[in-house]
Amino acid sequence: MMAKRDFYEILGVSRDASDEDLKKAYRKLAMQWHPDRNHGNKDAEPKFKELNEAYDVLKDPERRAAYDQYGHAAFDQSGGRGGGGGGNPFGGAFEDIFEEMFGRFGGRGQRQSTGRGADLRQEVQITLEEAFAGAKTTIRVPSSVQCETCTGTGAEGGKAQAQNCATCQGAGKVRQQQGFFLVERTCPTCGGQGRIIKNPCKICAGSGRVQRERNLSVTIPAGVDDGMRIRLTGEGEAGLRGAPAGDLYVDIGVKPHALFQRQENNIFVRVPLRMSQAALGGAVEVPVIDGGRAKVTIPAGTQTGDQFRLRGKGFSVLRSGVRGDMFVQVAVETPQNLTAKQRELLEQFEAEAEAGGRGSPEAEGFFSKVKEFWDGLGR
Repeated sequence: MMAKRDFYEILGVSRDASDEDLKKAYRKLAMQWHPDRNHGNKDAEPKFKELNEAYDVLKDPERRAAYDQYGHAAFDQSGGRGGGGGGNPFGGAFEDIFEEMFGRFGGRGQRQSTGRGADLRQEVQITLEEAFAGAKTTIRVPSSVQCETCTGTGAEGGKAQAQNCATCQGAGKVRQQQGFFLVERTCPTCGGQGRIIKNPCKICAGSGRVQRERNLSVTIPAGVDDGMRIRLTGEGEAGLRGAPAGDLYVDIGVKPHALFQRQENNIFVRVPLRMSQAALGGAVEVPVIDGGRAKVTIPAGTQTGDQFRLRGKGFSVLRSGVRGDMFVQVAVETPQNLTAKQRELLEQFEAEAEAGGRGSPEAEGFFSKVKEFWDGLGR
């Protein structure tokens, strides 16, 4: 039988190497000789086992002291973990480094911090006016709520008699060896709680919660925009056996408006003008998002697409008393279904335009007549 190599030699460190030096050396060599990284290399697995055996001994101060004094004989006589007996062929060394590199998954022997209620999402549709002024609305939310019978403890009569789960020993997780890797999963017996209720509540079957539909009042602040989200802390699913509840996220949807279009904090409205209004100018009233009306002065010769700005008449700014601006966009309408006299007037207008346009007293009188008849068309 081939004699075992010196553990310090295997790790490539001196006998006075610090714990940190041992760990660094082992980590480097373990990654180098891991069988999954050395497919087809028959030497990889024996070297990997040798590394684990060496580090498993030297990482423990008491076992290291025994090895320094008696060598391999210290463990051959006692049948210790480093002697290559049954169980995990890679020992506890690789497991400890694995935990350090990839996390302890909640820690060995520690109860898993699970059971918090799930977060919920609910969508609410509001009008543009409600988004401008703010609103209060009631939503119906089907969710898990705390069991009233056991007050969320999961135990009959509300008096919990819990004991550590025998499967996971209170850790809430179980480990399984799969090939060269340790896989950690939520304990199937206790659901990750680490404890088992001895006298479960008959109403909630020990979960501490029941399904119910709730009515919640939601305050929507002025200035919200489509796609924004409101968080209601603690209004989500109830936690398992008294654990904290999740949160409720309310997604805001703003319905399209027949007149107004919103761009950030500004409002755009399209206003039709008769040809006579656009040509001669004047004043028109336009609706405002707050329900009022505003007067806009239209200069003579206004064209389709011209835009007029009304400061402070736009949308509410979220969490502020400020408002954006309102932009009035003009669309000059071409009349249809003319009467004989209206057609005659337009033909006279066209003749005047070809002759040189306005300027003479006769032309001014003509435009006054045009305005009079156009006003008769209505909007």
